[in-house]
Amino acid sequence: MAKAKRTTHRSSKGKKLYAVRDASGRFKDIQTYERAHRGDLAKKSKAETGKRKSRKKAARRKAAKKR
Repeated sequence: MAKAKRTTHRSSKGKKLYAVRDASGRFKDIQTYERAHRGDLAKKSKAETGKRKSRKKAARRKAAKKR
């Protein structure tokens, strides 16, 4: 499933908002940019987790060769 595209808006107080729409174009979710951004930073991407695993494997192989 493709990631939902977010559009930006401003609240009446001037805060930046993210709005996610469903397939029919209606708003599915509206969050403040601050909250959505914090959530994005908390999650690791597949690319980041994949690199970490491969680094651990390489380190184990290197340690095994030294022994």
